[in-house]
Order: sequence, then structure tokens, then C-alpha cells
Amino acid sequence: MIPLSTIQSTAESLMAKAAIEIPEDYLGGLRACANTETGDLSAFVIQAMLENYEAAKEDRRAMCGDTGVPRWYVKYGNEARPEGGPVAVERALRQATASATRSVPLRPNRVHPLWRTDHDNNVGINAPEIEYAFHPEADWIDLTTVHKGGLFGSDYRMLFPGDGMQGIRRFFLDTLVGFGKRGLACQPAIVGIGLGGSKDACMVLGKQASCLRTVGSRNPDPKIAAMEEEFRELGNSIGMGAMGFMGSSMVVACNIEVGYCHTGGMPMSVHMFCLSSRRATARIHGDGRVEYRTDPEWFTPYSRRETVAWDEPVAVAAE
Repeated sequence: MIPLSTIQSTAESLMAKAAIEIPEDYLGGLRACANTETGDLSAFVIQAMLENYEAAKEDRRAMCGDTGVPRWYVKYGNEARPEGGPVAVERALRQATASATRSVPLRPNRVHPLWRTDHDNNVGINAPEIEYAFHPEADWIDLTTVHKGGLFGSDYRMLFPGDGMQGIRRFFLDTLVGFGKRGLACQPAIVGIGLGGSKDACMVLGKQASCLRTVGSRNPDPKIAAMEEEFRELGNSIGMGAMGFMGSSMVVACNIEVGYCHTGGMPMSVHMFCLSSRRATARIHGDGRVEYRTDPEWFTPYSRRETVAWDEPVAVAAE
């Protein structure tokens, strides 16, 4: 039985980590951008952000004044038994969100869409969002919090099979140019692309690809992995750098996830995470042990399975 107190205290720690500490994979990617950036203003912004990250970590303050809209990703091992069940876990995550808003502090960004009601704690109707996944033969729970900007940085288009790769490239470039020229994203950033699924699933896949995949990871399909590298280079060839200034570092990484879709369509979504890529993960084991990490490990062979039943692949020993 996983104690509820452990779940809540871990969730509160994750909220602070996400707001203050840049994940090492993204930090490494941003440093690589700093080494290759060709635009003077863009290079200045990247260097200023790197210095800001160090100051935030040293002072234990949120790295950005706009701390986004906190959300949760919860992966349950099939044998996990949290005290109080899933309803108690949800309450603990909502309480951790409210507590962290005061203690970190986070900016209270959540309001009712019509009445603008503000509880001053980032909690309300359907807020924070909590998404779930599952894993076989495990007794742990993975908690991941992501603090993503809540206004822009996402777009969707229903493409068709006849649009092919050229259509995918065109929408990708149109979106990035629009984000940069109109100030709809804070870049350089991790870009996520969702291909396929229903419209809502397509948007979810793209957001998860941007927020839950690490810099340097690759889709296991070699053709999609090649697309990821091609699109990263393509995004950095449009003449835009940090925060829309002229430059060559729009995209730190490009991650693509796919889902089976209707035969007549090819839906696509594009998401940019944020110049402050705020995420943090912890695994709470069945015996109460807690392990913190920066890779959410959200996408696994199990989550990408194509078959009805799941038979875990057997590793073949090298001869």
C-alpha cells in the first residue's frame, strides 16, 4: 500500500522542481543552440536565459514570472495500490497544486472562462488537468508535473492522405513561422508533432510529444526518427531564433508521435513546449520509496503497442 502522505509530499516537491529546475536534457539542448546561434540578439537572449536558470536554481525561485498552467500525468503500474484509491490520489494532486501555488510561489493563472472566478490556487473545474496511463506487472506510480504555457504554442490541421509529406512539411513550417512572427511561442523550444488519431487524440499526442519526450530521444520507428531530425533542421532553417529574433535556433528538438486514424484523413498537430521547459517526475514504489528523475518515460513499447493483447518483447542475447 502506497501511503497517501507520500503521494502528496512527493507531488508538492515535484511542483517546486518543475518551476525552478530546468531538466538536464533540455539544458544541454539549449547550450548546444547557444554554441551554434548565428543571430546576435538571439544569442544574447539564449545566454541571458542560461544565466537566469542558474540564478533561479541558486535562489530557489521560479525561473519565469509566468509559471504556466500546472498539469499532471499519472502512470499506474497494474499492481499499484495507493491508499484511498485513485480518488484520493486526485485529491492529493489538486491539494499539492494549491499548496505549491502559495509556497513556490506559482502565479495563480486559472480562472473560470466566463465569470473569471479565481480561487488563487490554480485549482478549479477540470483544473489541473490529470491524464492517465498504465503499465503491466508493476507496483509503482509515476507522477509527472508539467507547467506549460496556457495561451498559445499549439495548432491543428486536418490534412488528407494526398497531402503526403509535402503537406506535413508545409503545415509545420507555416505553424513555426506564425508562432515566431506573432509571438505565439517562447523559443527555442521542444516541438512536438502529433500525427493521426481522432482530432482530440491528435492534439494530446502532439502535446505529450513536446512535454514528455526528452531532448535526444528518438521514436522507435526509424523512418519517424529520421523525420524528427529532418524537421528539427527544417525548423532551424527559417531564419528565426530565440523569441522571434533573427537567428538559427527555433527548435531544440522535434519529437513525433503517431496514432491510427480514419482512412480518409491525416490529422496533424504542432506544439511548442516553452523556453522554460518545466517538467519533473518521480516514481513512488509499492514499498513507499521515491525516486526523482527528469525523463517521464511516458512513451514505452507498451504505450505504443499495435496489437490487441500485449506480450512483452523478449530480449535476444548477443551471440
